[in-house]
Amino acid sequence: MAPGPKRILITGAAGQIGYAICPLVARGAMLGPDQPIILHLLDIEPAATALQGVRMELVDAAFPLLVDVIATTNLEEAVKDVDIAVMVGGFPRKAGMERKDVMSKNVSIYASQAAALEKHASKDVKILVVANPANTNALVLKEHAPSIPAENITALTRLDHNRALAQVAERAQVHVSEVKNVIIWGNHSSTQYPDVSHGTVGGKPIREVLADSTEWLNSEFIETVQQRGAAIIKV
Repeated sequence: MAPGPKRILITGAAGQIGYAICPLVARGAMLGPDQPIILHLLDIEPAATALQGVRMELVDAAFPLLVDVIATTNLEEAVKDVDIAVMVGGFPRKAGMERKDVMSKNVSIYASQAAALEKHASKDVKILVVANPANTNALVLKEHAPSIPAENITALTRLDHNRALAQVAERAQVHVSEVKNVIIWGNHSSTQYPDVSHGTVGGKPIREVLADSTEWLNSEFIETVQQRGAAIIKV
């Protein structure tokens, strides 16, 4: 007997990231090949036409697991009964902006979305915050939705982790899969601290492998990971 469908909310669904992950979720990359889903897509009113375009493409793809697609600019409708919420939407970071500049814009957005999730979503809703600064947005959401268990809310900082791995791999001239156990401390922002103290390259300590790059590890490496997002925006 097939399981009942899970309702998955994706905010900012008409944006580039939302548009990219919708078909992945629809084909089972999130919950597996046997779990039917209903997608709830939310975006702001100026993106309403693009949002309907996303819905049309998902319907046309005829994903076997996709039971229905709800595309709306209404927050309450979007969050109703959802089991999983992927919070991609937020005020976009622009050239010259630090993540802290974006934070004040996103506080009001996440406060209202948190209140709506608390009131209308499944009581056991699982929430993944993607929009920057992800850790802070997750905290705002937690504070404004106190009945949602804190352990159900997480923030996506894997990108910073991957950036650190890539920098070490490039410096050591190895494939990135050889780099293990690098840690990112702090917020998803320019104050984060990429830590290689427990990291390895091919099973050997990173600081041993890069013994001639100690100054780089202690300065340029850290700054590169911290500022990578801003550097990409400038290119």
